[in-house]
Amino acid sequence: MDAVRVALLREVLAGTEWLGATRRFAGVLRGSVVAHGGGLLLVGTPDHEPWHLAAHLVDEAAWSGTPELAPTLVRHHARPSDPAHLAVGPGRIAAARRGETLLVVAPEEPAALLERVHDARRAGVKVLALGAGGGELAAMAHDTLAVPEGAELDLDTVQHLVSAAAGENAGSPRPGRGLRDRLSRLAEILTAPPPAPW
Repeated sequence: MDAVRVALLREVLAGTEWLGATRRFAGVLRGSVVAHGGGLLLVGTPDHEPWHLAAHLVDEAAWSGTPELAPTLVRHHARPSDPAHLAVGPGRIAAARRGETLLVVAPEEPAALLERVHDARRAGVKVLALGAGGGELAAMAHDTLAVPEGAELDLDTVQHLVSAAAGENAGSPRPGRGLRDRLSRLAEILTAPPPAPW
């Protein structure tokens, strides 16, 4: 989903609780990583890896001038032969320490994931959760945004809203980084000539 579609979705959702909820949660996420200079780990479940959210957060980090938002995607089935940005396995959660933030996107709550999240929290990691809500993960998390099954929006759509809002400053675009400026910057990036060969 691109910036224009997110803007249209926000128009449709105007007056609902979703805009405020996603902006609030994104503000907590942004505040956590900015306060500590980064250290954002993003993990899903073995059946639901949030690679799309990771890509959007990387984009928002670049567009908003907030590199701390670029996450390390932790994958349950990572292999050493994968590209570096896809080869980070669950052991990275065990190595997480105070000052780092763990964003968990989990439509369900596998026991092995809950155990890792619990250990990370005990090590001083700030835990944020996007999921069905009401389960053990919500109880462990410092902050959560519940997307119950059957809600007006699905988890994927909420992830788009959260990532877009995370690139904003306290619920409003950074000076000089409104929607038009962001679209203009994206157009510049997409139409720029390739770098000269060595």
